[in-house]
Amino acid sequence: MTTHTGSEGTVKVGSNVIAEIRSFSIEETADTLEDTTMGDTARTYKSSLTSYSGSLDVFWDETDTAGQGALAIGAEVTLAMYPEGDTTGDTYLTGAAIVTSRSISSSFDGLVEMSISVQGTGALSTDTV
Repeated sequence: MTTHTGSEGTVKVGSNVIAEIRSFSIEETADTLEDTTMGDTARTYKSSLTSYSGSLDVFWDETDTAGQGALAIGAEVTLAMYPEGDTTGDTYLTGAAIVTSRSISSSFDGLVEMSISVQGTGALSTDTV
């Protein structure tokens, strides 16, 4: 079994690497439709539409205009998420997404951080570098 460390990961918006990534997550879901009929002894379901959403936590870098700067509220972007890195043979997830929220936090004894949430639009694909 192959395992990877989180430090190998990266995220790109378009072809631009997003700077100062701390973490990212992606969640895929599938709706279900109930197709139980009279006489059944247990509920049954069919798979329906799929969707995905995600989040990205970064140390805020206002000079990263092509990465962090491209993730403005309402922006429609193509994201590529590389959990194991972006070298030849690595697997990654890619899809169109809409930026739904951004939150910037700062404290006197810490670094300025930003959290970004996205809602996928369309299918999420799994590809290989």
